[in-house]
Formats: sequence, structure tokens, C-alpha cells
Amino acid sequence: MFTQTQLEKYAEILLWGLGISRKEPFKHGDAVLVRFDKAALPLAETVHAHLLDEGLNPVPRMTMTPTMETDLYRLGRFNQLRFVAPGEEHLMRGLAGGIYLLAPDSLTHLCHVNPEDITVRQLALKPLRDILDRKEELGGYGWTLALYPTCALAGHSELSPEEYSAQVASACHLGASEPVKEWRRIFEHVQEIKSWLNGLCISSLHVQSENTDLELSLGERRRWLGITGHNIPSFEVYTSPNQNSARGVFYADQPSFRSGNIVQGVRLVFKGGQVTSLSAEAGEGFALRQISMDAGARRLGEFSLTDKRFSRIDKFMAHTLFDENYGGEHGNCHVALGMSYSDTFDGDAAILDEAMKKQLGFNISAMHWDLVNTEDKVVTARLPGGERRVIYERGQFTL
Repeated sequence: MFTQTQLEKYAEILLWGLGISRKEPFKHGDAVLVRFDKAALPLAETVHAHLLDEGLNPVPRMTMTPTMETDLYRLGRFNQLRFVAPGEEHLMRGLAGGIYLLAPDSLTHLCHVNPEDITVRQLALKPLRDILDRKEELGGYGWTLALYPTCALAGHSELSPEEYSAQVASACHLGASEPVKEWRRIFEHVQEIKSWLNGLCISSLHVQSENTDLELSLGERRRWLGITGHNIPSFEVYTSPNQNSARGVFYADQPSFRSGNIVQGVRLVFKGGQVTSLSAEAGEGFALRQISMDAGARRLGEFSLTDKRFSRIDKFMAHTLFDENYGGEHGNCHVALGMSYSDTFDGDAAILDEAMKKQLGFNISAMHWDLVNTEDKVVTARLPGGERRVIYERGQFTL
């Protein structure tokens, strides 16, 4: 899908993202997981070489193919769905970083799998993710992820493979002579927006569009983040709302592919922070099972806005990594049901334990499901003293 020159540039950007995603610089000899889908092998090999050149120790791991994953749910018994390979916990504890290369050869191969079985698997793997989350809070882990084009992604986006690859290359600045320099420029612009938002001391937000009318509070000790290095590309500016605060309606006009299922036209009704009603034009049954995964799956863990001035993404890409960073005509707003990001805490995340997270309104869940609205919208912030200020309209921040 990409030339070797493009692969080299992609790898350079990923190592830049990995570096800024971690509080402390990597040390010579640190172990970095390279987890990749089969189709992303050309990029994985290039990343592997770049990590070695930086004096790091890459740990390559290929994910299950669609056939393997289907067979796991078709043939696997309950204990096999819950099986975690020996040594996985030890590996997670020994990692300093992770690069995840997503290149799905199928988006719908699990559409006939019982959603409860998918939930069993996700819950079984959650302790491994908890290890990495805690290492990150303590400053000892950084990660980034990226997308490699496949025919499956292009087909579900109604684009040709060439058109899809061009959109990925454009969004990631693979055509630039110095792509990392471009990302640093965007990083500086977004830093200005984050500083502005954090300086406003926003207490609550009101999001209004044709089909959305949602209010939420940010909660105590929050900060806005963006371009953290975690996602390539990433143009969003996000925070974690108080899990108990959401009220009103949120509508996701973009389709969402999740665990081999497509969910489209999702309408969420919130009261007291919790989804009290969910309807969807497609995939409603699957969506209802997803939000029943655990106690936090019905509550918000993230609120995000993307400024169209930064994002070159103007097509539906059939993958959350790109769709949550959609620019287009009106930018986008997305929320995530489930897990909050603890790095939105405005202090040292290392002090956060489960009790403190709960007290501050951070959501805890095995799920994190981004749902995207690309309608023209106005976002109004409530400031100290009751002042109201529009912070986002016509697809961009009002700074």
C-alpha cells in the first residue's frame, strides 16, 4: 500500500509519537512491544528496524488473524475465552513502550458471535491493560498506534484501496519532506488551544447540533489534552467528564465498527450521568449488550472536539482512529462510553487509586467506545461566576 520511503516516514512519526507519549525519555535497552496485524507487516518491519537503530529492544507480536479470532469464539469453551497465555503479565510489567499497528483484513467477521462471549474475552484481558495503565500513570510506559490501509477498510469506506491509502498518507503528512517537523508544528498550535481551555476553568459544557443536546460537567482536577503521541494521526482535544454528570441526548451520525459488528445512527439519552435509553439504526442489539458489559459502560469516560483546521481527514474511514479525528466541513465532537483517561487528571496521576478516581468522577470500565458526531454544532462553556462562552462553532475553536 505504501512505498518504502513512505514506510520510513511513517516509522519516524511513530517513534516521535512514542517519545512524547511518555513522561520520561526512553533509556537504552528499554523493551518496546510492536503488536501488529498481519497486513501491517511491511510497516512493522520498518518500525522494528528504527527501534533497533534507537538502541531499544523491539518485542514483535502479531495479532490473531480473522480466521483465528472467529475460531476462538466458534470453538472455544468458556475457560478458553478467559485464557491468558503464561508470561503475558510478566511481559506487560517489563515493557517501557508499545507501538500498535492496526490493519484489519475483516471488519465484520465477528458479527455472528454472541456479544456475551466477546465481553468475557475483554474482561479476561482487562488485567493486562490495567498493568500498562498503571505503568503509564507512574511514568514508566508510553504508547502509540497507527492504521495501515487494507482492502477491507477501503471497501467499508466505499473508497478504492488507492483512495484510502492516499487519505491515510495525507492525514499523517507522509508526503512532507520532514513529516515530524509538520507534527511538531501542529503540536504547538494545539498546545495554545489546550492552554486557553485550561485557563478558562470550565465547569460544564453544553453541546448543541441538529440531533444532539447534551450537557456535562468536567469534574474536579481536570485538564484538556491533545496530541499526546498516543494516536497517529490525532487532532482532537479531549478531557474526561464527571461520570455522573451527563444529561440530555447525544447522536452519533458516523457508523462505528466494533468487535466485528457495525453500529450506525446511535442515539443515547443520558440522565444522572447514565445512559437510560439507547437506540440505533443498525446494530442496536449489539450496542445494548456492549453498554451492559460492566457498571461503567453506560457512563462517559471522554469528551472530545476536533478542529477542522488541523485535520485533513474528510472521508469516512471505517475505523475509529481516523473517524474520531474527522475534520471535514464541521469538524467533529465525540464522546466515549466507558473508561476515562487518567492522564486528564491535572496532577500526578501516580497518586490516583480506584477510590480517588471514583471520588473525582473518573469512570472505570473494561470498555472504551468512541461515538462520533460530525454535524454543525455549537459548544458553550459555563465559567466561574456563571459566565457562558462559546468555545467551539463552525468546526473550530473560537480562540
